[in-house]
Amino acid sequence: MAKLYFYYSTMNAGKSTTLLQSAYNYKERNMNVRLYTAAIDDRFAVGQITSRIGINQPANLFSASTNFEQDIRQHHAQEKLSCILVDEAQFLTKEQVYQLSDVVDKLSIPVLCYGIRTDFQGNLFEGSQYLLAWADQLEELKTICECGRKANFVVRLNANGEVVKDGEQIQIGGNESYLSLCRQHFKQKMGWL
Repeated sequence: MAKLYFYYSTMNAGKSTTLLQSAYNYKERNMNVRLYTAAIDDRFAVGQITSRIGINQPANLFSASTNFEQDIRQHHAQEKLSCILVDEAQFLTKEQVYQLSDVVDKLSIPVLCYGIRTDFQGNLFEGSQYLLAWADQLEELKTICECGRKANFVVRLNANGEVVKDGEQIQIGGNESYLSLCRQHFKQKMGWL
């Protein structure tokens, strides 16, 4: 039975690595997968899912205007798809999460979404909010804070390595821009403790 999965975490927990491993497992068994990544994420290369450990795979781009159900239905009619994998799922819209649930419910294709749960202010991203609400299965991928405890949050850093407390929710960046922390250290860095 197909399900909608949401694998979530902070940055540096291996989300893209896990996604690419899943894609490899399907392909190794001669099954077709369709990979998606956010068009706005251009850190490594546009149209490519890249892991920090150095593996990558071409992917289809999605933006706020992408209709997943329509796109997947069209490709499924041409070539049977066994799984859909979505990286940077925090950038999905509410409507797109619903469309992905329709892919599961109407086409019986499993959909595996990977994304960050909260932004640099501790607020849910839209895609993450609706995946947490509507996914059949939730899996937390874990990474650690500088103190060794589980990291649940990220802070945004400026060019001088100082914590940024205000700004747009979405700003693409990697280790130079974000730091994963436990709740206690997140609150300390934000000046809330």
